[in-house]
Amino acid sequence: MGILTAAHVKHAKPGDKLADGDGLRLDVDKNGNASWVFRFTSPVTGKERFMGLGPMRDVGLAQAREAAGAARALIRNSIDPIEHRLAERAKAKAKATGTITFEAYAKQYIASKEAGWKNEKHRQQWSNSLRDYAYRHIGQLRVSDVDTAAVRKVLDPIWSEKKETARRVRGRIEAILNGAKAEGLRTGENPALWRGHLDQFLARRRKSDVQHHPALPYEEIPRFMMSLASDTSDAARMLRLIILTACRFNEACEMDPGAEVKGDLWTIPALRMKAGKEHKVPLTAIALAQLPIRPVSDVTLSNCIARHTNSPATTHGMRSTFRDWAGDCTTFPREIAEMALAHAVGDETEVAYRRSTALAKRRALMNEWADYCMSAYPFTA
Repeated sequence: MGILTAAHVKHAKPGDKLADGDGLRLDVDKNGNASWVFRFTSPVTGKERFMGLGPMRDVGLAQAREAAGAARALIRNSIDPIEHRLAERAKAKAKATGTITFEAYAKQYIASKEAGWKNEKHRQQWSNSLRDYAYRHIGQLRVSDVDTAAVRKVLDPIWSEKKETARRVRGRIEAILNGAKAEGLRTGENPALWRGHLDQFLARRRKSDVQHHPALPYEEIPRFMMSLASDTSDAARMLRLIILTACRFNEACEMDPGAEVKGDLWTIPALRMKAGKEHKVPLTAIALAQLPIRPVSDVTLSNCIARHTNSPATTHGMRSTFRDWAGDCTTFPREIAEMALAHAVGDETEVAYRRSTALAKRRALMNEWADYCMSAYPFTA
């Protein structure tokens, strides 16, 4: 129940700021114009914001309380109510006029999703990559008019020279266009779809293009992990997680444990996977002990490796270390080790079958790997 009464509101004087509680107040300017204001802390930026709820002549006390309550409900769901209102207005305008541009919708899409992106670097990567590579070509096109030719204008110039960047930009365009279709802003197939569409036009990476990353010999892993166990830095925790899960740097760096980890299973979204398919990773007790992790750069991880070993090994090379160990030191089938690395195995039918039956075997493999990694030193989180 609020503090204000109808009498308080009726007799408000110029210069008054009458608080009703929980962020709602009535502000009266020097000319006697009274307006409702809701003060809150943005769940996205962590900064204080003020949201206008309308003039008192149009919005009564009960309506103002109802509007403030709706805003609080959004905040409880990690949504900034001002950004939500702007996005809703833009969507309504777009549906009425049919003229929303790709850039305008992309920014709305990012704003609607960023509350769930706990990693600030991840948010910046989305905005910066679209700004640098997509908007100049398709930013001013209506989102309903983005077609295959338009998507290729974005990707063709960077596909050969900046392969990883191009792959991520394509995935982000695909996600944005999927969102636009779900909101009724476009129809038809997604022109940024890879499998069965863009893969017919854009060359796959040749084996000669693949960079081989220096790997630490698996015989040195126990000693390396023993040294790493005494390191309490964010880089060391992330590096331990990467080694214990055999995942890629970006998969770990952009991890959102609250949304992606259920029990001892980590589900990495398709958008973050190199193959564009969701990947499930069984987490051992020692891997779970690393959570939560804070994002660090790949350079920071490389420096961490250098501090604990004389090897030129890279973060990505740890995946090769795991693969060599699995092949040389275990009896697990090759396919299980490849699936642990999220590599494609067999045709579509075989892949679907193995995905449904191999999780238990992969869990056993990762448990053996964790035992081996920590065999030289009793770990304490």
